[in-house]
Amino acid sequence: MSQAAITIGSKVRVTRVRDRIPADLVATLKSDATGTVRDFRVTDGKGIGVVVDLTAGGTTWFFDDEIAPA
Repeated sequence: MSQAAITIGSKVRVTRVRDRIPADLVATLKSDATGTVRDFRVTDGKGIGVVVDLTAGGTTWFFDDEIAPA
């Protein structure tokens, strides 16, 4: 990842979203765009996704360039 080392348990902030997302996730991110890294996943054979437990509720994954250390 291009930022400082992000590991499981790291606090992160969602800085942008590349793809369209559901309205409820937009509302969640607007209320609080921070969360805790739960896991990592292979996105397309080339990239790594980061699974984040959002502070405002819910869990979803983001590309590594969509988050930053909080």
